Amino acid sequence: MDGDLATRDDPAVRPGPGRRLARIVTELTAPAVLVSLLSVMIGWHSARGRYSGLAWGLLAAVFVSLIPLAYIVGGVRRGRLTDHHVRLREQRRIPLLFGLGSVAAGLALLAVLGAPRPVLALVAAGLVGLVVAVTVSHWWKMSIHSAVAVGALVVLVVTFGGHLLVATPLLALVGWARVRLGDHTPIQVLAGGALGGLVAAVVFPLLR
Repeated sequence: MDGDLATRDDPAVRPGPGRRLARIVTELTAPAVLVSLLSVMIGWHSARGRYSGLAWGLLAAVFVSLIPLAYIVGGVRRGRLTDHHVRLREQRRIPLLFGLGSVAAGLALLAVLGAPRPVLALVAAGLVGLVVAVTVSHWWKMSIHSAVAVGALVVLVVTFGGHLLVATPLLALVGWARVRLGDHTPIQVLAGGALGGLVAAVVFPLLR
């Protein structure tokens, strides 16, 4: 172990009600789930509620979320990856690079087809975020759950208004779940959230 996973003797990772809740939170706030929902919401909003916006959001979700997730699930089934959250840092590089390629292809396709600027801005922010994740994961295992959760909240606040900051406590719940399961340390959660939020705060408003 290189500090990526907590030891089995750590009380934080022992079975119990808290661990079951942490597992539920982790699954509900998985990057693929949040990114898919966010893509649809931004697409719908960018077209003022018209179904064309929903179509743009779904197309973005295919490249940003569903294709990378399908690759990871395939890797798990073939025994190349431990699980769909890719807990081991040394296994993360290839899935992240594949995801980077998928997002880049999706961004190019969306641009050619004339997708709304907010959708393009969202996908571009995801692309930059993946570049950061690939770079950091070469040495260290930051929390991608936290990065996506904070980034998603930033995008929602920029799009729909500051009143959505009331959801900020949910970010702490996401971080707690990752630590409770022993998948990350507190500093890995904080670093992931800070980087995810920074990328979203810079790239999305700039391009939308």
